[in-house]
Amino acid sequence: MRNDIDQRLVLDAFEQIHEHGKSEQGKHTLDGITGYTDHDGYTVFLEGHNVKMTLEFHNKYRLDYNSERDFDLFMRKLEQISKDYHKPGRGE
Repeated sequence: MRNDIDQRLVLDAFEQIHEHGKSEQGKHTLDGITGYTDHDGYTVFLEGHNVKMTLEFHNKYRLDYNSERDFDLFMRKLEQISKDYHKPGRGE
Protein backbone atom coordinates (compact mmCIF):
# COMPACT_ATOMS: atom_id res chain seq x y z
CA MET A 1 0.00 0.00 0.00
CA ARG A 2 1.28 3.42 -0.89
CA ASN A 3 1.29 6.06 1.82
CA ASP A 4 1.57 9.08 -0.47
CA ILE A 5 -2.01 9.01 -1.80
CA ASP A 6 -3.77 12.36 -1.52
CA GLN A 7 -7.17 11.12 -0.41
CA ARG A 8 -8.76 14.56 -0.83
CA LEU A 9 -7.68 14.47 -4.47
CA VAL A 10 -9.16 10.98 -4.89
CA LEU A 11 -12.48 12.05 -3.37
CA ASP A 12 -12.58 15.24 -5.44
CA ALA A 13 -11.89 13.28 -8.63
CA PHE A 14 -14.64 10.83 -7.65
CA GLU A 15 -17.05 13.74 -7.15
CA GLN A 16 -16.19 15.13 -10.60
CA ILE A 17 -16.60 11.69 -12.20
CA HIS A 18 -19.97 11.29 -10.49
CA GLU A 19 -21.10 14.79 -11.51
CA HIS A 20 -19.77 14.97 -15.07
CA GLY A 21 -19.33 11.34 -16.14
CA LYS A 22 -21.55 9.13 -18.21
CA SER A 23 -23.86 7.11 -15.96
CA GLU A 24 -24.49 3.45 -16.64
CA GLN A 25 -25.90 0.92 -14.16
CA GLY A 26 -24.93 2.90 -11.06
CA LYS A 27 -21.39 3.60 -12.28
CA HIS A 28 -20.06 6.83 -13.75
CA THR A 29 -17.23 7.01 -16.26
CA LEU A 30 -15.23 10.10 -17.16
CA ASP A 31 -12.02 10.28 -19.19
CA GLY A 32 -11.37 6.56 -18.84
CA ILE A 33 -11.93 6.33 -15.08
CA THR A 34 -15.00 4.61 -13.64
CA GLY A 35 -16.26 5.47 -10.17
CA TYR A 36 -18.99 4.00 -8.01
CA THR A 37 -19.87 3.29 -4.37
CA ASP A 38 -21.17 0.35 -2.40
CA HIS A 39 -24.84 0.22 -1.40
CA ASP A 40 -24.44 2.53 1.61
CA GLY A 41 -22.03 4.98 -0.01
CA TYR A 42 -19.24 4.52 2.51
CA THR A 43 -16.85 2.75 0.15
CA VAL A 44 -15.67 4.38 -3.08
CA PHE A 45 -14.33 2.37 -6.01
CA LEU A 46 -12.27 3.84 -8.85
CA GLU A 47 -11.05 1.82 -11.81
CA GLY A 48 -9.04 2.63 -14.91
CA HIS A 49 -5.65 2.21 -16.59
CA ASN A 50 -5.42 -1.35 -15.19
CA VAL A 51 -5.75 -0.06 -11.62
CA LYS A 52 -8.48 -0.74 -9.08
CA MET A 53 -8.69 1.45 -5.99
CA THR A 54 -10.98 0.94 -3.03
CA LEU A 55 -11.30 3.85 -0.58
CA GLU A 56 -13.09 2.80 2.58
CA PHE A 57 -14.60 4.63 5.52
CA HIS A 58 -11.95 6.34 7.71
CA ASN A 59 -9.74 6.75 4.62
CA LYS A 60 -8.37 3.23 4.51
CA TYR A 61 -7.59 2.21 0.96
CA ARG A 62 -6.48 -0.70 -1.18
CA LEU A 63 -4.83 -0.67 -4.58
CA ASP A 64 -4.62 -3.43 -7.14
CA TYR A 65 -2.27 -2.90 -10.11
CA ASN A 66 0.49 -4.73 -11.93
CA SER A 67 2.94 -1.98 -12.80
CA GLU A 68 4.10 1.37 -11.44
CA ARG A 69 3.47 2.82 -14.89
CA ASP A 70 -0.23 1.89 -14.69
CA PHE A 71 -0.48 3.34 -11.21
CA ASP A 72 1.22 6.59 -12.27
CA LEU A 73 -1.10 6.95 -15.27
CA PHE A 74 -4.12 6.34 -13.04
CA MET A 75 -3.04 8.96 -10.48
CA ARG A 76 -2.21 11.51 -13.18
CA LYS A 77 -5.66 10.98 -14.69
CA LEU A 78 -7.31 11.56 -11.28
CA GLU A 79 -5.29 14.78 -10.91
CA GLN A 80 -6.32 15.88 -14.40
CA ILE A 81 -10.00 15.15 -13.77
CA SER A 82 -9.90 17.02 -10.46
CA LYS A 83 -8.24 20.03 -12.09
CA ASP A 84 -10.21 20.10 -15.36
CA TYR A 85 -13.69 19.68 -13.90
CA HIS A 86 -13.31 21.46 -10.57
CA LYS A 87 -15.63 24.42 -10.13
CA PRO A 88 -13.91 27.67 -9.07
CA GLY A 89 -14.68 28.99 -5.62
CA ARG A 90 -15.36 25.66 -3.95
CA GLY A 91 -13.46 25.85 -0.69
CA GLU A 92 -10.33 27.34 -2.16
